[in-house]
This record gives sequence, C-alpha cells and structure tokens, in this order.
Amino acid sequence: DVQLVESGGGSVQAGGSLRLSCAASGRTYSKWCMGWFRQISGKKREGVAGIDRDGATTYYANSVKGRFTISQDNVKNTVYLQMNSLKPEDTSMYYCAATWRLLGVSTWSPEANYDYWGQGTQVTVS
Repeated sequence: DVQLVESGGGSVQAGGSLRLSCAASGRTYSKWCMGWFRQISGKKREGVAGIDRDGATTYYANSVKGRFTISQDNVKNTVYLQMNSLKPEDTSMYYCAATWRLLGVSTWSPEANYDYWGQGTQVTVS
C-alpha cells in the first residue's frame, strides 16, 4: 500500500520559516502527483501547493504564493514544503497527499482528486 508520513511542523513566530517533509513509500513514487493541504478544525481542507509527476510544474494557493515553495526529491521519495514569512493565519494542521491522476492547474487543489493522505503535522504561528 501507499504510506505518507509528514514531519517538520512546530511552533514559530510570525515572519519565521519552517520546512515540512512528506516521506512516501509503497508504489512507484515518481508516478504520483503530490499536494500539501491544510485544515483548521471545523473548516474545509484547503489546497496549499501541488507538484506534478516530474516536478516541472508547481501550483500554489493565492494565499501562499511567493512565501511557500513545494519541491520533491525522487531519490528520497520525499516532497517538501518550504514555508517562509509565516503568518498567524498559516496556523493549521498540514497534510500531504498523493494521487495517480495527472493533475493540472484546475484540478490540483480539490482534495477529492487525491487518493492517499498522511496523518498531518501541526504548524502554529504566533
């Protein structure tokens, strides 16, 4: 089966940085599209960033453009989310997700398009 394990969350002051990691195992990692989502309790899960199978194309929510960067290391089977200039409104549980589907600019963000999910890692910005 496919397993996704996030790490790197924590508490940081506004303006600070964190890097989240998502280690993937299972089927052929290089064939997946990956995404990062976040969810505050009681609210809908929001797509934050996505990356296509070969890492050539990335997608971002408007709220994080210019501050967050998604990247992947196919050797380590890991996808990263570098988060800079963090704001209190970035406080949330962050989830990594993967899919076999070929996603694009209009399809990367809906959570229904992803098949596998990690357990999440908490990010708190004060």
